[in-house]
Amino acid sequence: MIVEVAKPEDWRIRYIFMSIYISALFASVYFMVCISLERYLVIAHPLWYRCRRTIKTSVVLCVLVWVLSPVCAIVLDFGNYLATYMILTVFLLLPFPLLIFFLVGTLKALSASISVPSDENRRIVGILVLVLLIYTLLFLPTIIWFLKVYTDNNRLVDSRLNLLYLTIVRFSPLADLSCMCS
Repeated sequence: MIVEVAKPEDWRIRYIFMSIYISALFASVYFMVCISLERYLVIAHPLWYRCRRTIKTSVVLCVLVWVLSPVCAIVLDFGNYLATYMILTVFLLLPFPLLIFFLVGTLKALSASISVPSDENRRIVGILVLVLLIYTLLFLPTIIWFLKVYTDNNRLVDSRLNLLYLTIVRFSPLADLSCMCS
């Protein structure tokens, strides 16, 4: 973000740093999905998860997220302006139904389970609700802004809306910290 404020004259520097930023944004969103998936599997399918959980699986999943994030950022550069906004919208909107499914599935499994203590139950549900809330508050306004740009056929969108979207997305690293501390 420092490069964006400094506005270097060489466009390649801005391009490289914006690609890194977008890649990190995708990684943030997809790690939220990984956290929710892990909580869901621990509660809804504990025996299967206990047998299948290995360090190798976790490492492969993390590497996959870190490799696919820059790939998504690079794919965005091959389309025109409107296609880029549509691809961004799709990549950012895909996790939403997954996060809701994992939360609902975990709630159903927890309500049927009597072996989970109530404080552990609240902590698990709290983490999943926090992840969904962070995603909803930070990334859904971004998706709405991308859709507005796409439906307005690339006309300039209100600068206040643009500033609001950029400000909200910039809080993503702070929100990730609060999610990891839970």
